Amino acid sequence: MEIPLRCYFFDFHTQPAIPDVGANFEPELVAKRLKDCGVGYVVFPARCNMGMAYYNTKIGIRHTSLQYDLFGRLVEACGKEGIGLGAYINAGLSHEEALAHRDWTIVTPEGYAYKPDRMGNFFRNMCYNTGYADHLIAMAEEVARNYPLAGFFFDCMGAQPCVGGECVKEMKKLGMDWNDPVDQREFAQQSIYRMCDRLSKKIRAIKPDLQLFFNGVPYAQQQTRGTYQELEVLPTGGWGYDCLPVMGRYARTLPAPAVNMTGRFHRSWGEFGGIRTEPSLKYDCLHGIGLGLRTNIGDHFHPRGDFNHDVFKLVEKIYSELRQLDPWVEGAEGVAEVGLVVPQPGFITSELEKHTQALFVTYGAARMLAELNCQFDVITSDQKWKKYKVLVLPDRVMLDADVRAKVEAHLARGGAILSSGFSGMDAEDGKFVLDDWGVDFAGKDTHDPAYIAVAEAARKGLPEMPLCVYEGGVQLSARKGTEELAAEIAPYFDKHWDGEHHFFYLPPDKATGRPAVTKKGKVVHIAHLAFHAYYEQSYPSMKKLVGNLLEMLLPQPMLKMEKFPSFGKALLTRQDNRFMAHLLAYVPERRGQVDMIEEPIELRGVEVGLRCDGFTPKKAYLAPSGEELKLRTEDGYAKATVPTMSGSTVVVFEK
Repeated sequence: MEIPLRCYFFDFHTQPAIPDVGANFEPELVAKRLKDCGVGYVVFPARCNMGMAYYNTKIGIRHTSLQYDLFGRLVEACGKEGIGLGAYINAGLSHEEALAHRDWTIVTPEGYAYKPDRMGNFFRNMCYNTGYADHLIAMAEEVARNYPLAGFFFDCMGAQPCVGGECVKEMKKLGMDWNDPVDQREFAQQSIYRMCDRLSKKIRAIKPDLQLFFNGVPYAQQQTRGTYQELEVLPTGGWGYDCLPVMGRYARTLPAPAVNMTGRFHRSWGEFGGIRTEPSLKYDCLHGIGLGLRTNIGDHFHPRGDFNHDVFKLVEKIYSELRQLDPWVEGAEGVAEVGLVVPQPGFITSELEKHTQALFVTYGAARMLAELNCQFDVITSDQKWKKYKVLVLPDRVMLDADVRAKVEAHLARGGAILSSGFSGMDAEDGKFVLDDWGVDFAGKDTHDPAYIAVAEAARKGLPEMPLCVYEGGVQLSARKGTEELAAEIAPYFDKHWDGEHHFFYLPPDKATGRPAVTKKGKVVHIAHLAFHAYYEQSYPSMKKLVGNLLEMLLPQPMLKMEKFPSFGKALLTRQDNRFMAHLLAYVPERRGQVDMIEEPIELRGVEVGLRCDGFTPKKAYLAPSGEELKLRTEDGYAKATVPTMSGSTVVVFEK
């Protein structure tokens, strides 16, 4: 089966001490309610994080209080309702089996078999280079042979360095330094790929058409091992609202279908009593659809089997509304004309990664471009870039041989580039690689704070005053023929302490004679780390400057929005004979340490303009209502005005 438009995901992790697992479980009720919601594929644990199995296993450990084959009954009930079921097996965690086999666990570089934080859930991790690997494969084969499954979901397969005896011996044999953190992580990653390949081969030998996903493996590496991509993004559970725009815009560029997994939890996994507001959960689902993704909602089933009717009322209401959009979602693809190049391709994974500069740079760039209503993909250097009119190289995209070749080919096709900071430079010699930039590196920016004076050509909507820039950058020397769009201004002093005074109040003084923004042909470069700064500071003036620069490079963008707020999302998808502009108006507000959405925002008179680029629509209307909008053509754009919208709407331009 193909992964359907709507999926559901059950956690079912139960402590060994739970005395009544499955006592109230009604598989027929669960399957019926899933069908009522329009769910076509559900994942449920065959074996959970605790190492407890919920089927009649001859290999693993069935939960001691479970009196019957719970998993098997649910597979049967879902099959009768036409719902495919994928078996969840946690590959990286299996606490009960680790207790029985301490020799199966990872030994951390610090020497721990059990990490000190015993409440962190991830204090015991399994090593794929021990007897555990054969055990894991045997359980997967057992489940695949004995049940009419639709797929498998293998969880927690992120790289965990191990210095256990088996790993150290193999690392030495491969010529790797077992004591080097880089080699440790590289070997751990290789071990994961090998485990995935073994699981995939064994499972497909039994049932070739099963859906497979390995959670924690980078999306690009899923393509030859799994069959689809699952983007685990719970905004209120630690991922935040910057994650999906990046991961979704990247995953949609890959061949395998991508599913947007959010959760019904107020916080995160393992929370039985937490429930999202309807607008919050609906926003996640609609955001994913606007990116061209399928939808999944994560839940946690009570170990006794108590059915949570209110959760399913919420999900059914949202999924019922999403079903009405099916004609405009089925087969639709995300549309982009700008490519946002990530600084380090390796950080794009299916697990949440924090505190990496490349991630923050990309988050900041994606946030800014989305607020500017730019239609963009997130791309890496190993992909094709031919379809993009503009490439954005944020802050630290260094030009090695491969990236240089792709950039040169892009410029030769007449494409444009907006770069910032160290982007465009060679990591080894610290020089700008291509003459197309029209600048030379004159050292790192030493001013703290730094200011820029924007020239009139790039100042539309900006005040005529020195503007702060944040997070540092580089100093530039402009070559002959390079236009200077902003000048660097030094403060009287840099921040420092001289033993008597703290030099803190530091107004701008004089121009340094160096440019802060340059333009040569179709290459525009910002000297400072504009996108990391936007992630940290969200300075509107920097966004306005970038918007002005993009307008120079792309004067007629694919989508133009009027009377649309900066917090709104305008996402473009396409089917054969029509374009869909998915408009979202929700505001995640920081409350305590959580970003909350409680209400949709009502907008009036939003104007949507679609560039008539070989596509001339005959009508415009709202989906799913079919309400027709007056269509007019002005300056090469098909335009329609939305009278009113509450939270979301879809504007359809159709031939």
